[in-house]
Formats: sequence, C-alpha cells, structure tokens
Amino acid sequence: MRTRTTTLLLALVLLLAGCAGGGGDGDDGGRITLRFQSLAWQDESVKANKELVREWNAAHPDVRVEYVQGSWDSVHDQLLTSFEGGEAPDIIHDASDDLADFAYGGYLADLTGLLPARLTSDIPQRSWEAATFGDGVYGVPFLQEPRVLIANATLLKESGVRIPTPERPWTWAEFRQVTKELSGEGTYGVAWPLKEPVSATLNLSLSAGGRLFHRGADGKVTVRFEEGDQVVPRTVRDQVGTDRSASPTTLGSGGSDTLPGFFAGKYAMVPLGFSYRQQIEQQAPEGFDWQVLPAPAGADGLAQGVSPQTLSVAEDSPHKKEAAAFVDFLLQPDNMVRLALGDWMLPTGEQALKDPALHTAEHGWATGTALAGHLRPAPAQSVRGYAEWKDKVATPALQEYYSGAIGMDELRHRIEEDGNLVLARYQR
Repeated sequence: MRTRTTTLLLALVLLLAGCAGGGGDGDDGGRITLRFQSLAWQDESVKANKELVREWNAAHPDVRVEYVQGSWDSVHDQLLTSFEGGEAPDIIHDASDDLADFAYGGYLADLTGLLPARLTSDIPQRSWEAATFGDGVYGVPFLQEPRVLIANATLLKESGVRIPTPERPWTWAEFRQVTKELSGEGTYGVAWPLKEPVSATLNLSLSAGGRLFHRGADGKVTVRFEEGDQVVPRTVRDQVGTDRSASPTTLGSGGSDTLPGFFAGKYAMVPLGFSYRQQIEQQAPEGFDWQVLPAPAGADGLAQGVSPQTLSVAEDSPHKKEAAAFVDFLLQPDNMVRLALGDWMLPTGEQALKDPALHTAEHGWATGTALAGHLRPAPAQSVRGYAEWKDKVATPALQEYYSGAIGMDELRHRIEEDGNLVLARYQR
C-alpha cells in the first residue's frame, strides 16, 4: 500500500511539475515556446525584429517565439548570470567578439549539423570563422559593418582633393596628406573618436598587414606588435601631434559625440561604423551634404576586421532543433535584408547582399556593400583573455600613446610584454 501511495504521489508531483514548467518546455497544450532575446535598439530594427517574430508565430502555431528585449550595454554580464542560473533565452542575439568565453564555457550549443545547407552555404566561410571556436560553430553571423569615413561633401568639393572610391581608395599616407589639406580656419581634417581605441585600431590595421595576435602550432597565442600593426596608430598620432590635422579633444569621445562638431563644420571627416549613417541622416541640419568614403587602404588593400552580430542557441535549451529553425527563418535572404536595412548595416548572406536596396548611392549604401568582400574576422575573435588584455593593457597604452604621453617603443613594449603576461594565464 505504501509503495502504491508513493507511486501515486510521485506521479502527481511530476504532473504538477509539468503543468508549472517553464515557457520553453512546451507547457501550453504541447506547444513549444522559445524565448528570443534581441539586442535591436533602433526603432526601425526593433520594428523589423518584432514583425518577423509575428510572422513566424502566425505560420508556426506549434512553436511560439516570445520576443525579449535585451541591451548591448549589459548583455555580457546579463547572459553570464542567466547561463549560470539556468534561465538563458533559447535564441541569443550577441556579437561574435563576445562569444569566445561562452562557447569555451559550454553555455552555447554547437550549431554544426543543426543549420540547413541553404544557410551555411549562403554565408561566406570568412564570416563563419568569426563564430567558430575550436571544432564548433557557436553563432550565425548575420549583420556586419565596416568602418568608413563620413565626410562633409561641401568641404571636400571646395578643397579639390581626390575623392576616394572602393576601386581607388586613399592610402594611409595619402589620407594623412588629405587631412592636412582639409584643415584650417577652425576646421580639422579629421576627428578620431577613440574612447574605445582598441577595436578601431586593430580592425583598421588589417589593411596595413597588421595581425597582432599570432597562434602557434601548439594553439597558444602570442602578441607581436609589428610594422603593419603600427601604421594606423602612427598615422593618428602624427595627425594629432605633428600635423594638427586631427582634433585632440575627440580622442576620448564616442562616435555620437563627434556629430555636433561634424555638422558645424569643425571636422571635415569622421571615421565611424557604417550604421552611424542613420544617426547622421536623422540629426543632420537641413541642407547638410555628407557622403560615405571607404577607409584608407594599405599593403593588404581595403581589408579590415569586423565582429559580426550573431544568433546563437543556448546549450541548455531543450528545443535546439526548433530554435535553429527559427534562426533559419530570420535569416532567409529577404528577411536578412529587412534586418540589415533596419540596422543600417550589411548582411553577411551573399543572396541578401545582391538586393538592389543595398546598392543605391543614397546614404552610401553602394560604398558599404562594395566593402563587404574585404571584411575579415576581427583579430581578437578567438583569443581567450582578450577582454582583460584590452581593458588592462591595450586601452590605457593606446590612450597614452595617442595623447603623446608615451612613444612607439613604450607602446610596443606594453602591448607585447604586458599583453603576453595576461594571455598566458588563459592558455596554461
């Protein structure tokens, strides 16, 4: 009798647990509910994401997706807390440079074998490399943005300088000379917003042949600050300290902080991410004429590093197959175009990149699309310990170099010697 009673009680407990289960466990009459945490923040982007969720739900009554709004400002810590607490969303929007620790920590599902051939073949291998860690793929790279030069078209025309194109860009030396020609009478040729100097410096340095992080046969990474790595920081330092063609006051600023001065004619050009065009279009005073130019080219042409936005699936999700199907839906070519237009960024998919809307001269879309084939995974993508190296070593060293407080020899010493000490702790 006690055995039967115990059995009945256990069955009742299991039944009640099933009725009270989490949303991701199919608790609504057998219907599966997936949570999709999006980091979309611009109105157009949020609208596009929510519309796509509604369209999925209308077509898939047995697999409902619940939209969850996240924030770029706190996503890493928020995700870490949710992973450790067993409350992670099923589908996770993030950036590839934030995935390494989550992937190696076992928090993200290896998507190998979960994604359809249509999607894996549509996105170039160079983009997949940004989300590949070890032998697994832990995110789908779907949006990316090159750094470009946003220029005051009126000042450029008046100066008579050669206007660069993706087919014939400025070299770094030519760019330095042009900024000198554009300076004078209260105007700097360029404003470098380098509040976060590491990403901009490393990613643009690929054009000059910079690599910085070198992985040996044993898989361990060492830092070498070689000639190619020095071209971009040396150019910025010379523009600020020698030529007086770059504003010293914007070195500690974010990109948005430079826009009022740009609109006022104080800066002829500002190097910014491609998506900043939306802010410029919305905030520029009436009649302000601006244009998009490619970033300067070096020994490796227009190559530059990017950290694509990604969609991942939580390892703890009980519905990985359904989550991957939703990712595939979001990234159908037409849908990928909608997401790209909403964020004013470039899609990674080759079919989406062919869309005529991304090849118009208006707002510089054609210039950005022409750069897509030159984008490579950011140098630090798979480097464990990068975050600590960036915060404790590279950021303060570059800030001091750009301000003139230290020279190139000291910068190289700190980047290499101090940097390798940090990385060594993660590679034992």
